[in-house]
Amino acid sequence: MDSVVIATERLNLRTMTTQDISDLLQIFSDPVAMRFYPSTMTAAEAMGWIQRTLNNYDTYGVGFWVVEEKATGRFLGQCGIIPQELEGMRQMEIAYLLARREWGHGYATEAALACKQYGFNTMGYHKLISLIDVRNTPSIRVAERIGMRVEQTLVKWGKEVKVYSAIPD
Repeated sequence: MDSVVIATERLNLRTMTTQDISDLLQIFSDPVAMRFYPSTMTAAEAMGWIQRTLNNYDTYGVGFWVVEEKATGRFLGQCGIIPQELEGMRQMEIAYLLARREWGHGYATEAALACKQYGFNTMGYHKLISLIDVRNTPSIRVAERIGMRVEQTLVKWGKEVKVYSAIPD
């Protein structure tokens, strides 16, 4: 059964299940949507992604959540809070990845802001980060819109990324 974790004005963010694979493949098989990831994904790789997400729920109580349009239940993408190793420390990252047809409607900003509030108010985190490829201008704009600021630039996953961060207000 689908479990809504966060609801916003237009969106439901719910726990991911293995039933979401075909929706997720709309993103993972799209070379434009996956431009800043190492590569597109096969169905088997996408299932591994889902398994890692389910493990994050069990281990950390957070992970990627499926983003759906509240009014229709239509799949928009995924957004959530995921653990990242950064310079030898585990930090919690706000991450988002939407289907290309949904870009430009403010969904990523709305979902990411809701995750930021959830991370601080529900999970009690003292800091959240976002790791964004230096060339990914739309994702940089989302991070800035939700009040994150550049902390540093470093090399991770073999590429230059900006580390955005936010602390509770």
